[in-house]
Amino acid sequence: MTWKQMKFATTPARRPLIALTVGLAAFLGTPASAVAAPPEGAYWHTRALTTSTHPWRFGTKSDPYSLVEQRVDETWTAPDGRAWFGYRELATLPQSAAGKKAWQRDGSPAKWSESIDGKTVKLSTQPSQGHVVQARKQTSFQLAGQFLTYDEVQRLPADPNRLKDWLTRAGQASRIPEQAMGTWLTSNLPQILHTLPAPKEVRAAAYQALLTMPGVRAEGNATDTLGRSGAAVLIRENGDKDETSTRLIIDTGRMVLLSESQTVTLNGKPLMPKSYKTLIEVGWTNSPPTAPALP
Repeated sequence: MTWKQMKFATTPARRPLIALTVGLAAFLGTPASAVAAPPEGAYWHTRALTTSTHPWRFGTKSDPYSLVEQRVDETWTAPDGRAWFGYRELATLPQSAAGKKAWQRDGSPAKWSESIDGKTVKLSTQPSQGHVVQARKQTSFQLAGQFLTYDEVQRLPADPNRLKDWLTRAGQASRIPEQAMGTWLTSNLPQILHTLPAPKEVRAAAYQALLTMPGVRAEGNATDTLGRSGAAVLIRENGDKDETSTRLIIDTGRMVLLSESQTVTLNGKPLMPKSYKTLIEVGWTNSPPTAPALP
């Protein structure tokens, strides 16, 4: 069987997909009988801290202020594809020193249920209780609309061009329009750097492939909010009047994503608040799923 004969699942990812079997190995040029490297732990684990400015304003119309929200999210995926998701809202606080003074003049509320213009919210200065849940019926890893076994993840192409070819085939199976295929590739390549236990060589191929995509530019070394250094990559997607800028910082030693920030503008003006996601942990762990602890 050649790679052109490989069968990709065409059902949307929210429904059960047809598993890729020996066709994947043939497409990769890897014997179906080849033994994949064993897992290095009980779970592939990620822990992320997301910080974003709430889109609405609070306080009074004469003295408004903005709030910053934070959330911790964790995932654990066993080699057999079973997955657990943990989440915890952290304290919501004024965005700036001036905002803190406006909040204090507003009586230093510990909770907010409504914005200035009457939109309903549920925000608090106190962290919420953490939760962890198991994904129902999940028995595989997911990439580009495909459900993969652990062995299939290990056999993803470790060559940038072949990896882009694989993702293109997956996009065609998902009926991605040809004119949108570049955006499809650019959005899926960074996922390989943290969402599934691909070998380091495959993650390196994803990083190298990303740098060849239109609208992607390397920006030298940078430091994330935790003080970790890595390679900065800027991704720009332009619409008729809008532009989305995504900035990644990647640890090119381990080949894992450290952080991701995004801004969206319309006619040159911010359309939505900037968000910042820090990957605190990416890799194997033997610690079982549990409600996220406070940072």
